[in-house]
Amino acid sequence: CHDHRYDPILHTDYYRLRAVFEPAYNWKAWRSRPERLISLYTDADRAKAQEVNTQVAVVAQEREQKQSEFMAAALEKELEKFPAEQRDALRAAYQAPDDKRAPEQQKLLDDNPSLKITPGVLYQYNQAAADELKKFDARIGELQAQKPVEDFIQALTEVPGQVPPTFLFHRGDHRQPQQELPPGGLAVCSPSEAPLDFAADAEAVPTTGRRLAYARWLTSGQHPLVARVLVNRVWMHHFGQGIVGTPSDFGQMGQRPTHPELLDYLASELVAGGWRLKRLHKLMMTSVAYRQSSQIDEAKSALDPDNHLLWRYPVRRLEAEMIRDRVLAVSGALDRAMFGASVPVTQDNVGQIAVGPSPVPDAPTTVDALLGDAASRRSVYLQVRRSQPVAMLRAFDAPVMETNCDRRPSSTVSPQSLVMMNSAFLVAESRRFAWRVRLESGADRAAQIDRAWQLAYCRPPAEHERKLADDLMTHQIEELAKTPPAEGQPAPDHALTALASLCQVLMSANEFLYVE
Repeated sequence: CHDHRYDPILHTDYYRLRAVFEPAYNWKAWRSRPERLISLYTDADRAKAQEVNTQVAVVAQEREQKQSEFMAAALEKELEKFPAEQRDALRAAYQAPDDKRAPEQQKLLDDNPSLKITPGVLYQYNQAAADELKKFDARIGELQAQKPVEDFIQALTEVPGQVPPTFLFHRGDHRQPQQELPPGGLAVCSPSEAPLDFAADAEAVPTTGRRLAYARWLTSGQHPLVARVLVNRVWMHHFGQGIVGTPSDFGQMGQRPTHPELLDYLASELVAGGWRLKRLHKLMMTSVAYRQSSQIDEAKSALDPDNHLLWRYPVRRLEAEMIRDRVLAVSGALDRAMFGASVPVTQDNVGQIAVGPSPVPDAPTTVDALLGDAASRRSVYLQVRRSQPVAMLRAFDAPVMETNCDRRPSSTVSPQSLVMMNSAFLVAESRRFAWRVRLESGADRAAQIDRAWQLAYCRPPAEHERKLADDLMTHQIEELAKTPPAEGQPAPDHALTALASLCQVLMSANEFLYVE
């Protein structure tokens, strides 16, 4: 409703930018979410679906005919219970359409409820006929299962021929439109700091082409912010802190870049490399800064206690989703399948929001027996519900849905340790991990310890670590053996339980949760 108070963004700039999107977001002809869905059906899918629909219609017609015959037979059988002189009137009352049935006919049926024969109660008159109709239903279900699944995407699209004008609203009031404004970008981001206009209607595309023109301007290499903002976010995800500490605010109220020349260099490299992010990741991860040790040097720490100069690699905890995926990966349960529907979240028996059921097999014979569970899909496929955040992810600072999140916090609080010790998910995956270690290394304890370390940390254990692990398992087995099994129950596998405890310890350690 006015020029920006802190940054050089004009009142007119907002409405120029709004004009870019208004043909798709026409507030005077608003389209609901279902109206924005676009089917992913191919021509082959449509042909197959039409073929299935035709076959279903044929079977449905056969079913309808059979049902009519069964209903008529049930009616005649029921009419035999009435005097002959009443049957014609009762038959006529039954066969009359509901909206044309005379009051006296309706009274006849009300007085004789046994004649109210409907498909839903046909089994009460002829069970064999109802069973035969169920066979038709089964055939229809089999045919419909052959129809290709129709997926949809929700896309931002324009309605051809509808190009609403964009007016500047006085003080932001839509009831006070003033001059019409063409589509454009921020004047401060244009080379001459003059208003940047786009064509109101492109002839080369069936729509206005405004968003396409705006996207080309953003990626032209002339925009001063796009490349810098992008490389700053990539840098933040690799180092835990962006070159600009406020990744969503490069304006007056944001932080100044700690290394502006580095930011400019990376931005220019991104543009010169054709905006290829893989090349940008490689450039950062092969740099000396990324390959620094995370060990603290007292002398350097005294000169730069906040590590602004990156004299060491900042220790960074994995994000919540990565922790969950890593747990599933080392246990052998991670489902790496791509695409598909989201995995629902549910409340477990202790009131925690969990990722569906996660049963633990009693005695799998292969690692493959532990795979394929929908609850073991990668965290990117988990359903995100504002009212039901997954307990484990929330403990490790997964973003809340109530506010925008431009940078995740990284806290160290006691609930995180409690989750790693007591979570049903961690307990179950620890046992899966133990099963995997036993299946891959056999019954030899030393081999099991080596394999567990290799899977969890990608390295062999040190000698003192191997001794600690062996002592832990020995102590666990001794303690478990003090409790005899319940009467009539088989002896529990104490060795497996002890190995599962070790696996849970490994997954709860900082080496598992942090990147050094």
